[in-house]
Amino acid sequence: MISDVYTTKQIQVLNETVKKDWFITLLHGAKRSGKTKINNDLFLFELRRVRKIADKEGIKEPMYILSGVSSATIQKNILQELYNMYSIEPKFDKHNNFVLFGVKVVQAYTGNIGGVGAIRGMTAHGAYINEASLAKQEVFAEIVSRCSGTGARILGDTNPDNPEHWLKKEYIDNTSKNIKAFHFELDDNTFLSDRYRENIKESTPSGMFYDRDIKGLWVSAEGVVYQDFDASKHYVQSNEIPQLSSFYCGVDWGYEHWGSIVVIGETDNGTAYLIEEHATQFEEIDYWVEIAKGIQERYGSRIPFYCDSARPEHVARFKRERIEAFNADKARLSGVESVAKKIKADKLFICRDKVKKFPNEIYQYVWDKRKGEPIKEFDDVLDALRYAIYSHELKKSKKAQIVSKVKFGF
Repeated sequence: MISDVYTTKQIQVLNETVKKDWFITLLHGAKRSGKTKINNDLFLFELRRVRKIADKEGIKEPMYILSGVSSATIQKNILQELYNMYSIEPKFDKHNNFVLFGVKVVQAYTGNIGGVGAIRGMTAHGAYINEASLAKQEVFAEIVSRCSGTGARILGDTNPDNPEHWLKKEYIDNTSKNIKAFHFELDDNTFLSDRYRENIKESTPSGMFYDRDIKGLWVSAEGVVYQDFDASKHYVQSNEIPQLSSFYCGVDWGYEHWGSIVVIGETDNGTAYLIEEHATQFEEIDYWVEIAKGIQERYGSRIPFYCDSARPEHVARFKRERIEAFNADKARLSGVESVAKKIKADKLFICRDKVKKFPNEIYQYVWDKRKGEPIKEFDDVLDALRYAIYSHELKKSKKAQIVSKVKFGF
């Protein structure tokens, strides 16, 4: 039965797309809600449909656009999934394009304006745009304009963003009968177990992250960034800290505005403790070198320092001083979400008797409703904390992937 393969929401999409005509169909909503799965299958359906049209018109090799932010995201979200599901393994030409079902699939990358180069001047019989809200608007518009072949149709999927985003205002909210939009929530994916869905809900930070990732809503960020921080629960004293097995640091350079270094200690189960905060103004790099060397004396010479890359000369100085300095991953929203998830899961605690500036920042670090990002105020220690937590999480994730590949012989 079809219900053994697709969820109720996915069947609704099939009924509205396979059996009816349209120009643009956009699936938008929560992560893990089943959007990309059904779009991948519709992509295959569309290629077969294009081939039939081409046969009628005597077109030897019709062209179709497959687009995503980068080649890596197309591979991960679409091509790898098609291989896993149907053992489809395209043979790429020197331009990274391939032929499937008699249709030439041309890859275009939407993450920068140069992505239009691969499709400029072509006549396409359709397009599939993965992660559409991350596309440059000019690239998205160019893809739409290229789809001028007979019966051309455009598929797209996206997670929610700011409600003022151009994709929502110009396409998703568009009432034209030729544009279809389908909203997905996490609970629409009934192939995920109830236990898994409840665990995801409980571990997703409150506010914007929950509304977008779970409910699939296009909402603005409002209020305090770390809404789940509870002083009565997340502050601890030095004598309450358990045995810590690993240590790492975050560094936010400053002079007129505050500079800061934080030290994080973790238990074997990944619970993190902010155990030292060093924050001050009007100090040169020599001061921060001495602070870092003192940290090395207490926690070992190999303790990593994840540093703000805005001052490469300071990072270089740390390295000359044999301090294990690395450029931090500064992705703001992803970093904030990483910290927020730890707070929500009670996996991040703050040593209250070791911090002075953190308490002043945690409740004054708020969202910019218009931009959908935190306002750049009251963030000196919190930026250092974000650099440390997020960069360390990424490092652990990459290490786990390497171990997995070695273990299974990939």
